[in-house]
Amino acid sequence: MLSVGLLIIRLIIGLLFVGHGAQKLFGWFGGHGLKGTGGWFESIGMKPGVTVALLAGLSELFGGIMFALGLLTPLAGIIIAGIIIAGTMVMAIVKVHGANGLWVTNNGYEYNLTLLAVTIGIALTGPGQYAVDTFLF
Repeated sequence: MLSVGLLIIRLIIGLLFVGHGAQKLFGWFGGHGLKGTGGWFESIGMKPGVTVALLAGLSELFGGIMFALGLLTPLAGIIIAGIIIAGTMVMAIVKVHGANGLWVTNNGYEYNLTLLAVTIGIALTGPGQYAVDTFLF
């Protein structure tokens, strides 16, 4: 049952990251695409905005795919989840939500912190039996 639980966590969190990446990159799911997201990044001082949006979108898209699949989790989990996925959450906390406090009702970092904890937790515990890593290692 542990592996089923880890699979559910990986799929939900990973696919949410894929969606966030698609919002930034392609404007899907109500997102603003590279140009709109890039403009927003510029407005909060992250320049060049389109490049930052591209890097954030690619990190979320590919990091989310890898996380959902359980790809490279045991050996490179901290590097992959920590830099690709968790790194975007740390930046979101520092640059956007941190000044608003914890609670998401005040545009705080509660959601970002939750995603950060889940990605690092899975990276440290491993992806479970139902993961691509099972076949690779």
